[in-house]
Amino acid sequence: MKVFCGRVNPTTGAMDWVEEDEHYDYHQEIARSSYADMLHDKDRNEKYYQGICAAVKRVKKRGQEAVVLDIGTGTGLLSMMAVTAGADFCYAIEVFKPMSDAAVRIVKANGFSDKIKVINKHSTEVTVGLDGDMKSKANILITELFDTELIGEGALPSYEHAQRNLMQDTWEAVPHCATVYAQLVESHRLWSWNKLFPLNLETGDIRPHPELESCPGAPSVCDVQLSQLSPKDFKILSEVLCVFRVNFSQQVSSSPTSHPVHFKCLARGAAQVVLSWWEIDMDPDGSITCTMQPSWMYLAQQPVPWRDHWMQCVYFLPKESLVTQGEMWCLTANQDDYCVWYSLTKSSTQQNILMCRERPACHCGAHITWNRARFGELNDRNRTKLYLEALKKVATPSSTCLFVSDGSLLPVLAHSLGARQIYTLESSSISQHLMEKLFQVNHLGEKIQVLQKSADSLTPADFQDMKISALIGEPFFTTSLLPWHNLYFWYSRTALSKNLAKDCAVLPYSASLHVVAVEFKDLWRIRSPCGICEGFDVSIMDEMIKNSLNFRESHDAEPHPLWEYPCRALSEPTKVMTFNFTELVPTEEINSSGSLNLVSRSFQRTRGHPLRLEEGRFHLNIRKGFFTVRAVKFWNSLPESVVLADTLYNFKKGLDGFLASLDSAMVQYCGWCMSSRRRYQLVLG
Repeated sequence: MKVFCGRVNPTTGAMDWVEEDEHYDYHQEIARSSYADMLHDKDRNEKYYQGICAAVKRVKKRGQEAVVLDIGTGTGLLSMMAVTAGADFCYAIEVFKPMSDAAVRIVKANGFSDKIKVINKHSTEVTVGLDGDMKSKANILITELFDTELIGEGALPSYEHAQRNLMQDTWEAVPHCATVYAQLVESHRLWSWNKLFPLNLETGDIRPHPELESCPGAPSVCDVQLSQLSPKDFKILSEVLCVFRVNFSQQVSSSPTSHPVHFKCLARGAAQVVLSWWEIDMDPDGSITCTMQPSWMYLAQQPVPWRDHWMQCVYFLPKESLVTQGEMWCLTANQDDYCVWYSLTKSSTQQNILMCRERPACHCGAHITWNRARFGELNDRNRTKLYLEALKKVATPSSTCLFVSDGSLLPVLAHSLGARQIYTLESSSISQHLMEKLFQVNHLGEKIQVLQKSADSLTPADFQDMKISALIGEPFFTTSLLPWHNLYFWYSRTALSKNLAKDCAVLPYSASLHVVAVEFKDLWRIRSPCGICEGFDVSIMDEMIKNSLNFRESHDAEPHPLWEYPCRALSEPTKVMTFNFTELVPTEEINSSGSLNLVSRSFQRTRGHPLRLEEGRFHLNIRKGFFTVRAVKFWNSLPESVVLADTLYNFKKGLDGFLASLDSAMVQYCGWCMSSRRRYQLVLG
């Protein structure tokens, strides 16, 4: 069955109606999942297998039947490991229906249907008894409910419920326990992803609003491949600290708690960032360990496992603190049932601990409007210098400038160059309020006028009946997921044509799309078929992913922060399209076809094709790591008028109004969903 779905086109700003399979959202989720990445994680799979074998052996040694509960079974891989290790029976729970159906087929194909029962429920809904989902309680608990933050996928509540309701009085757990580590550092690069730095201009410094300076930032973790961060990008201020442990073989609690750790500073510096990772011990002896530590923690000859489903964490402290070598400080890891956050104090008094238990959340609006990559762009001095040089040619004392970008500092640069009249067009009311506060605190409120309208609704009256002599954009828009989504600037320029002077300067005057074929060192694994995993045939999973990838949206390019994923070029960069912003958007489609000459054909790995957008007369890369997480609860509560909005502007206007009607906690959560970095796409996709 086919259904028509309305999708806001981030490039044109219009609502497109497309025909989709009725289960398109399932296929989208499968296509964007990390299932293949996990199956290719040999270190993880081997350690789990060893831990499961050891747990089954301990239970059998006590003369008991080995009854296994596998929560979040996925393909059923860990359940099949358990049965192969000698378990008498296994209950495999999987809440995602397509995955549950695949697990049933995989278990059957491998000949384990008589020993493994796949249950398509959330673990908290599973019943025990003669008429229940489980005939008896289990004595071995196997789970893989972890994310980069360890507890972000709801591991603690799931463990807590299962241990109270689905397990016998004593049980073995695989993994047995988890340990979270942290290290305090100073890092200008990382800090620039969280704070807006002052902008130093010849006419004076432009400072962020005090609310932004005091804001603790986004309440979400920043997960990255820390191994790709250069040691030159941070200064170590503490030893690696063991901040807390969770023992899964004992009753787990999901109640909020704090874990203070006292330490002596190793060097003088500005304490800004906490780098964090975790490791899991598969057995009580600690002899089978799977660690997420970055590459610099390994000995020279040790192989470093690569995985993308589990990475490392960057936590930004609410404020930076100056520390001195030899000083004693207290780093406190605070947690609730889903999140971890850190605070740094001189002591761990009860008052300090209670103050730090409140999860930090953005109150300035910037961390809701801008993602971390956007903060990095705005703080990039070289980038600002390039824009300033380009603006000198168009922002003159006689010019009337209109800026079309979201949350841009270019109007400030134009003012410093003496432009007569400056307008800036914001497509979001949240962004509008943010920029108005920035302009006001720098006494620019009367000199830069913020317009919160769609481009096609602007009239000469909005510009005091003056024609625009310079139309300028970075361009950047908060709804842009891929570089060419920023071509919304071109569509806006077309809609504004009647308001432009005949000799209006357009900057950038053009953009070009380039491609290059590459061989990724590791990223290819997330889409590569697995076939046989630890001796088990999971090719059914490969087929399911392949089928989901055949759906329309899965053919779109995927945004990845390429600095995190090493690769080597297999071709020369090739220009495939040029977009002339001095002209109107053509009515006919723009098509381009051609071929790439590969440097070598001897490579066997999957190749990718990174795409980049270069602008005008000055080079600019517009890559962004903009991902979102599922927020179905909030999406389903949106008014129908918002969901069915006919244009991008109306959608954003309606969404802003909806967010403004919520309490602050929910607004902060939605803001996090729109600016977080990983796994599923939903909110503004």
